[in-house]
Amino acid sequence: MIYIIMGVSGCGKYVYAKLGWPLHEGDSFHPEENVAKMARGEPLTDQDRYPWLLRLHDVIERERRSSSDALVACSALKRLYRLILLHGSKALPTSTSSTPLPHSVPGVFFLFLHGEYEVIRKRMVDRRGHFMKADLLASQFDVLELPVEGQEENVVRLDVSRNIPDMAMEVEKHLSSLKSPR
Repeated sequence: MIYIIMGVSGCGKYVYAKLGWPLHEGDSFHPEENVAKMARGEPLTDQDRYPWLLRLHDVIERERRSSSDALVACSALKRLYRLILLHGSKALPTSTSSTPLPHSVPGVFFLFLHGEYEVIRKRMVDRRGHFMKADLLASQFDVLELPVEGQEENVVRLDVSRNIPDMAMEVEKHLSSLKSPR
């Protein structure tokens, strides 16, 4: 099982390292140019993000093929980005495929960490040593496409205003529901 922990920067994507599964921190897969751009306070474009998302897709596929449990932390702000994470280059706008891609693949789920702008902005201002500047948070909220209820069934929504044990319990309930016979 793979959980992609998604949400804007500063929402607390690191918290699920407590599951004890291998964690692939999406930030470490950014090309140097992206990191430098964000450190200068410049928002990334879709073109900047595509190589990064394709690298993460490769990680997800490697973990799926090995039948491992793993976590991947990635903002996945747009539906297109989530499709690239699931389907790789077939989801790129330049792809010649005319068949619509499904919004889910077996064994891969998104944990959507969401919350109020001011709560998340305060977290970003308080953290130290991260290249992503709090000034860029508004640009992330601007491009965020919320997962659509009924279309993206592979999403578990978690409100970051809740405490970590409560959110962890929600994830454990989701895991149990997947393992129990229906």
